[in-house]
Parts: sequence; C-alpha cells; structure tokens
Amino acid sequence: METTTKTIESDGTQTPLKIVQLPALSDNYVFLLHCANTKSTAVIDTPEVGPILRELKKRNWQLTHILNTHWHSDHTGGNVELKKEFPEVQIIGPRGEKAKTPGAEKIPGVDRKVEQDDVVFVGDVKLHVMDVPGHTLGHCAYYAPSANSAFVGDCVFAMGCGRVFEGTHPQMFASITKIMSLPETTKLYCAHEYTLANIKFAKSVDGQNEDLLERERKCKALREKNEPTVPTTVGEEKKTNPFCRSGDEKIRKFLGMEEKRDVEVFAQLRTMKDNF
Repeated sequence: METTTKTIESDGTQTPLKIVQLPALSDNYVFLLHCANTKSTAVIDTPEVGPILRELKKRNWQLTHILNTHWHSDHTGGNVELKKEFPEVQIIGPRGEKAKTPGAEKIPGVDRKVEQDDVVFVGDVKLHVMDVPGHTLGHCAYYAPSANSAFVGDCVFAMGCGRVFEGTHPQMFASITKIMSLPETTKLYCAHEYTLANIKFAKSVDGQNEDLLERERKCKALREKNEPTVPTTVGEEKKTNPFCRSGDEKIRKFLGMEEKRDVEVFAQLRTMKDNF
C-alpha cells in the first residue's frame, strides 16, 4: 500500500525544525530535517535517491547532512549518489559499524563517525547520538530534545522492534530500555511501516490489552487512507508494545515466565516473533 508524504512542524519552541516524512522502497520511511534559520537540511538514512531528490527540489532545499542509523543497504544505499549531487554534504554514521576488512567502511562514504553522547548540529538543531546496538552491532539513534523527537531506525518500531541480527538479546533489550527512558511525549520516528503486522503478534501475547486494541482500530483507519502510523511516541509504546512491556504481569503469566528476569522475557518474545 502506498503511503503519502507527511510534513510535521516541530513541537519544540527552541528549534525552528520542519520534518518531512517520505515513503521509500516498499515500506521504508525517510525523514528530512530542515532548519528554517540556517536552511541546513539533513536526511535520516537513504534507502533510495529518487524520493529524496524530488522532495528537496520541490522545496528548494540543499542537502547538507546524511545521518545514517546503521549499515544495512536499505538505510545507506543512496549515500554515494547523493554525495555526487551535493558534494558538500557530510555523511555521518555510527562508529560501531566496523567492517571486517581493514580500511573498508560499512557506511558508504562516511565522513564522520559518531558514538554515544556525541552531538550533531543540523543548523541550529542539536541532535544527541544514542548507541542502540542489537539489530546491528553499531546501530545508533539521533535524539533532538528541542524538537521532542528521536530518529530510531530499526531499533524500535510501532508495537515492535527490529530483529536481532548481529547483537544479542540483552543488547537489544538495553537499547530499547534506553529509548523508553526518554520523556513519554517524545516522538519516535521509526524507519518502516510494519505496524499492522506488529499488532498481530502483539495481540497474540497481550490480547486483552484495551490500549492495544484501541490502537489497532486507529492504525487500521490510518492505513485505509494510505496515511502513515509513524511517528509513534514513547508513551504509546510503553502501553502497547510487548517488547517494551516485559515486566507486565499478564504477559509474563501468558508466557509462564512469572519468575524470570525482564531481559529473559524480552528474549522469549523476540524469539516468538521471529517464528510468528
């Protein structure tokens, strides 16, 4: 199902930020961040070049930064081509994405490598780097407090989380916990439209959750109109996302894991989702 482009004005009063959300590939999202004061523009991940170039041209914006969350090609595939179009663009990616071959780079064209507590400025917009490994070993997120927004890649999804491809379940659990420690009103811009599929699994382990059932109704209505279910918020995920609710008594009882640690419950949920 196609998804419409969405423009979001920042909630923040400290940062003149505009966020434009673009569909790409079959289910990816791209986010353009534009600072009205300086005209600087960043893109969060580059699944494909066409939608990005069309939107930049339409708005007469010049791309100044590429911020990659992790190395997978549906997040970095447009880096090199966009660098050719905008030679001054700075490509920023997580330091933890290390290639096995000496001198090689997992993030194509990377100019600056960042890690936990580093800061990236896009014009006047200040973004804090958060290391959130698990999906990949170097995955990071970018958090803009003044805009009440975090760009979380494939770590947290609406009512789901990324597969644990390279890291461990404890790493992924710690990463999700870190994102859930942000203020509950924080908007989470995740990189895929997986919500309806995630709801099916969520209902299989938390089917009596009224917040979840109400959110299912709202999300189905959005998708019927080709509207995105992203962004979500920290608060919404705490109420409805089973991967953020491993301490919930009903989920633990359903799994027969009442006496297990939260990280063990999370690992069981992720394994079940892998085979769902």
